[in-house]
Amino acid sequence: MTIISTTVPASSLLLSDATTAGRMLVCERHDLWAAALRRELAPAGVRVWDTRSLTECWELLAATPASFVIVELTAANVENLLLRMARLPRDFPLARVAVVAARRLTGCQWLLREAGAVHYVAALRQLGPLAQLACRHLASVPPPLQSLTDRIWAGLPWGEEERG
Repeated sequence: MTIISTTVPASSLLLSDATTAGRMLVCERHDLWAAALRRELAPAGVRVWDTRSLTECWELLAATPASFVIVELTAANVENLLLRMARLPRDFPLARVAVVAARRLTGCQWLLREAGAVHYVAALRQLGPLAQLACRHLASVPPPLQSLTDRIWAGLPWGEEERG
């Protein structure tokens, strides 16, 4: 699985807007799903960002509004998740949300899909298609635009650390 890189047109190099950046965000109580996703996504080089609450996840989403968000559904967060997903198209139109859950909550699957979930997974062994979907989404997100100076510094062997 590879992520397609895109180049930024020369006319936009002088613009600076990191708000279009996308990340792989995982919101769960424990590190079960994120750990499995890290293994699945290792060949693609996709970094997984962990959060432990919907509030923390949505704060990070606000910083990177084109992210792919994977939320663990629990009996305690179903109402809050549905409310946030209902506002997603308006607040974060470039973001996508997938849901992972224990098998006992599979009855909620169609409600969450109706609310906008792009995928629903109830078993760790079903993460392959979810990882591919996330990679396709992240590959379609344009890279954050940088100034010409920032692009040059980022391309140097020592990068930002030597910049003064």
